[in-house]
Amino acid sequence: MIIKDAQFVISNTDYRKCPQDQKPEFAFIGRSNVGKSSLINMLTNRKGLAMTSAKPGKTQLINHFIINDEWYLVDLPGYGYAQRGKDGRERIKTIIEDYILEREALTNLFLLLDSRHEPQKIDLEFIEWLGENAIPFAIVFTKIDKLSKSRLNENMTVYLNKLHETWEELPPIFHTSSEAKIGGEEILDYIEQINKGL
Repeated sequence: MIIKDAQFVISNTDYRKCPQDQKPEFAFIGRSNVGKSSLINMLTNRKGLAMTSAKPGKTQLINHFIINDEWYLVDLPGYGYAQRGKDGRERIKTIIEDYILEREALTNLFLLLDSRHEPQKIDLEFIEWLGENAIPFAIVFTKIDKLSKSRLNENMTVYLNKLHETWEELPPIFHTSSEAKIGGEEILDYIEQINKGL
């Protein structure tokens, strides 16, 4: 798939105020600082479409971008940002959970994980929650350019073994680097494949 056009549409904290035209939505989520905005900018080939920040916790809204006038790319708030305080974390958790559970247009969720880190409890719990609620999702490992090939393979093996403890069948898995422009085409092809089947 080639993205010819990507436009910001609307930001919300309430899924009910999101666009009502029933176009399929592909949402991106991950812990703060996982490289979500950089990945979105790489996918759309627009440098400043999603705001990147060295400071975690920047995205606090549901952001909709219309792609090729056919589907929405949705940038969800990062979860688990400790410095937000308990009330802030709860508010973001509610925004995220309401959107994921109630938004009928949500077609697939891309969960971003930093390939440099061991499996984190917060991510594993989120993956379990997605499974329990039958949410269609894919896993996207980010920042693979920061690791040697052997280290990346080691980390992936550890992660997949951990997931296999509770999952018989794993969701689709992608490996990406926004800096090295790796993995974007595969994600876009996957989205196109889903859209063709709708």
